[in-house]
Amino acid sequence: MFVHCCHCSDCQRQVGSAFVINALIETDRIQVLSGEIAPTAMPTDSGRPHLVYRCTGCGTTLWSDYGDRKAMSFLRATTLDDRAALSPDVHIFTRSKLPWVRLPPDVPAFEIYYDMAKQWPAESLARRRALLGDC
Repeated sequence: MFVHCCHCSDCQRQVGSAFVINALIETDRIQVLSGEIAPTAMPTDSGRPHLVYRCTGCGTTLWSDYGDRKAMSFLRATTLDDRAALSPDVHIFTRSKLPWVRLPPDVPAFEIYYDMAKQWPAESLARRRALLGDC
């Protein structure tokens, strides 16, 4: 539906990197091809629920459920076979971006979050609305 490059301190700590690239997608579209997956509850600065789904064999985080939505997940885009397939639609939480990270000028960037109605394509908003009943 939409791809975030998140620079928040929670994501930085969880992935051990400067940012994470999350593709927001319907959970029922995620297909695990092999291995077992285990959820782990993670703390967040906001206090909202955050379940991280990891491969039990290698420990790689494959997707997250922020806010206990269940129907919509944040798929780690670089876990896909084609890691370059999904580029960010926006950069979020740039207030905690590491100073040496350079953002591309043609991708919207936000210190915290953004107005979905202004950033998401109409088709993606319709998919989210059908899934969650909001927007």
